[in-house]
Amino acid sequence: MPKNTMEPVSRRFVGRFFVWSVMLLAALVLASGPKAQAATSDSSVYEGFQTLARIFYEINVKFVEEPDSTEMVNGAVRGMLNTLDPHSSYLTPEEMNEFQQETGGSFTGVGMELSVKDSVVTVVAPIEDTPASRAGIMSGDQIVNIDDKSTQDLSVMEVVKLIRGPLGTRVTITVNRPSMKRTFTFTLVRDHIPLRSVRSEEITPGIGYIHISNFQADTAFEVEKAIRTLGAGETMRGLVLDLRNDPGGLLEQSIKVSGLFIGKALVVETRGRFNDQNMDYNSDETAVLPLNTPLVVLVNEGSASASEIVAGALQDYGRATILGTKTFGKGSVQSVVRLPDGSGLRLTTARFYTPSGRPIQSEGITPDVEVPSLLPPNYKPTREVDLERHLLGANEKNRGNRSKTEIAEVEEKEDFDELEAPPLPDKPIREMSLAERLEYDKQLNQALQMLEKGQVKSGFNGLTPKRRQKVLS
Repeated sequence: MPKNTMEPVSRRFVGRFFVWSVMLLAALVLASGPKAQAATSDSSVYEGFQTLARIFYEINVKFVEEPDSTEMVNGAVRGMLNTLDPHSSYLTPEEMNEFQQETGGSFTGVGMELSVKDSVVTVVAPIEDTPASRAGIMSGDQIVNIDDKSTQDLSVMEVVKLIRGPLGTRVTITVNRPSMKRTFTFTLVRDHIPLRSVRSEEITPGIGYIHISNFQADTAFEVEKAIRTLGAGETMRGLVLDLRNDPGGLLEQSIKVSGLFIGKALVVETRGRFNDQNMDYNSDETAVLPLNTPLVVLVNEGSASASEIVAGALQDYGRATILGTKTFGKGSVQSVVRLPDGSGLRLTTARFYTPSGRPIQSEGITPDVEVPSLLPPNYKPTREVDLERHLLGANEKNRGNRSKTEIAEVEEKEDFDELEAPPLPDKPIREMSLAERLEYDKQLNQALQMLEKGQVKSGFNGLTPKRRQKVLS
């Protein structure tokens, strides 16, 4: 007769359970600050911790196999964060290091910004001139398989881990494109993403072009260098600042970049639950591009976060004409806390507002001149408002937490015709002639025409206290 091993197992895990209990108690102590006391005065919170501790204990002494304590703790933390918005997340030590590399611009992958929509990891936007964009991956594509491994129930970070790999290696990605009711399979070669944050050139004599793919540690420096290079020898007649498919990045860089065009001024403000989260972020830069130089900013459905901050500030001050399509609408602040074991907590703590007080969250930035993106007819790209558990915007009422049933009912009513994929260029955009490029890129073509015809107003309309108070009220 086999021996009953339950009692020894129970004793073996008493010590571990004690450690977990101490960890939970420490969490309660940390939560006893003035803010947390006001937010967690309900005794049900403490009862919930007791239940969690009991569940840890029961699993450890009764589960059929010895569980992995690290995985259990990580799972519990991820579970808590999954009840919040789609941008709050827990990063293991390995994921934390990858996150820091990403903001420094030194990782390899295929070039996609990802989020979660309808419980599926979904493409927010492909980054220009990367393997993903060149292959034809589009905003709204749902990642369903990676190298024949299903992504069902995987988090964004877990999907990212599967997609990334050594430089030059291949990864096969299968996507579902809901608007076309079709799946597509792409085999991509991993590359440095991005190759660089800023790319610039003179489109025609006197008219410059600067493209920012994301906001990383050296972006403002590179933009300033590009402005000075383009303006060397003569005053520019105009400039196109391209923020399309720019998923954002470092807040401080968006503030510095804005300052290069508007000088020392308020760029963005944040508002949260507590007073110390309500902050004004002012640029301390001196404008490098003369304030009378006409400026067009290109945006689209893939412009998010830091790129929306720049576009919103330049629009509020009348410094630029915003051209393209409505932006993504990711207007929330994530504070990243490095934990003692090397892991990290990425937590949404506030919302962004433009200098005039306009909310960015779920609203996005509406262009002054609407020019459609190169997308199939009736194609509905994914925006912040489409993401599960997104923070509500100023004009939303109970739309942030729609049930799956409600989402399905809406989708059933939508008319999804069979759509043709948009034409893809047969070579990278940077290798096209100007004529080829303008034929392919209607938004850039429109911006150039407006600058050539003198249809872009130049100047800087500072916000008066009266106007600011009116917008905020």
